[in-house]
Amino acid sequence: MSTRYSAEVRAKSVRLFREHSGDYPSEWAAIRAISGRMGMNPETLRKWIRQAEVDQGQAPGVTTESAKEVRELKRKVSELERTIEILKAASAFFAREYDPLLP
Repeated sequence: MSTRYSAEVRAKSVRLFREHSGDYPSEWAAIRAISGRMGMNPETLRKWIRQAEVDQGQAPGVTTESAKEVRELKRKVSELERTIEILKAASAFFAREYDPLLP
């Protein structure tokens, strides 16, 4: 079962990690402690931290905004492809129906 967290919870969790990661012996120890307090899986917080680094240009990767744009464009392309298929089928149907050479 997937749990969705609000943007506020995500931002607060990443901020807590950044502010308190020096208080722990390792990055993973900080992630485990903070995620436990926030009531989430440590891997969830780790992914949020990595994505925040990418979004701020501190690490290579695809930004959240770019990924969102790609998803929207893929959705539009798929919708247009479905529309083209419908139009092709309709034009073939009407071409056959009004063909004077067919009996």
